[in-house]
Amino acid sequence: MAAQIFSAILVILIGVGGCVAYFWGANKFVDLIFPSRGVSGQAAIDNLRRQGLIRPWLFIGPALILLVVYLIYPVVSTIITSFQDKSGHGFVGLANYQWALGDGQFRNSIFNNLLWLLVVPAACTFLGLVIAVLTDKIWWGTIAKSLIFLPLAISFVGASVIWKFIYEYRGEGQVQIGVLNAIVRWFGGDPQVWISMPFWNNFFLMIILIWIQTGFAMVILSSALRGIPEETIEAAVIDGANPFQIFWKIMIPQIWGTIIVVWTTITILVLKVFDIVLTMTNGQWNSQVLANLMFDWMFRGGGDFGKGATIAVIIMIAVLPIMIWNIRQANREGL
Repeated sequence: MAAQIFSAILVILIGVGGCVAYFWGANKFVDLIFPSRGVSGQAAIDNLRRQGLIRPWLFIGPALILLVVYLIYPVVSTIITSFQDKSGHGFVGLANYQWALGDGQFRNSIFNNLLWLLVVPAACTFLGLVIAVLTDKIWWGTIAKSLIFLPLAISFVGASVIWKFIYEYRGEGQVQIGVLNAIVRWFGGDPQVWISMPFWNNFFLMIILIWIQTGFAMVILSSALRGIPEETIEAAVIDGANPFQIFWKIMIPQIWGTIIVVWTTITILVLKVFDIVLTMTNGQWNSQVLANLMFDWMFRGGGDFGKGATIAVIIMIAVLPIMIWNIRQANREGL
């Protein structure tokens, strides 16, 4: 334990110290090559101009290199691999994409992803908006927001472990330690293995992501609500509008752009959902999603790099338009 703590501290010191040393050294290097002090006239002006041209590239250079190495290269490599065989070497053309269109498990994953897309972004955005509005009206709203935001700090795997105890099932004659089954038993019902119920288990898994992401939606939408001019609300009240009318006809139209940004951000997350399914069901009982299916084909059962890369490309194609639109909308809204 002590060794791990020491290693973590050492990595932080080296990482942060290395960044500070690089930026300080790069800055000094530019000043040394093109000095603006000790020279006068046109030479100083020219050196300052050269510093202004070179310094930004020195500062963003490492980020650009990492972007190429860890993002652009893997994307290009994955696209190429999607046209190759199981080993990732022999060219097979569009065979992997033809397999995807005809594979039952792939179609089931598409169906499940569509279910997640229909339910999770809508539920998170709606709950986040309602909570943001309600907590602004009570004195302990800040405490409530903090508690609702807390799940966002938990990893998806950690959240899944927590909810596994809620959905836990014990056999006949045993005490039901799962919260949900204990409640069902208390009302006289029969305990169920909730996460192994085909179709319905998707919704039980969605609840975990909704629990995590509602806090994110609440914080963003609460900030947007605070940006609504008080004069608009006061004018509506004077005109006789009730709280329901103020909410739907005054608040919603003014923060509609932010609502869409939140919705699409969670949509992108849903398209990439993996950890929850892997931890809870591992894709069993018809709960498979695209990201988990990609993991299965890429790393399990001997591995099929071609099919795994094909699924990755399909996920990327699905995410890319939403992400581009989301960035543009966020820039327009100034978020």
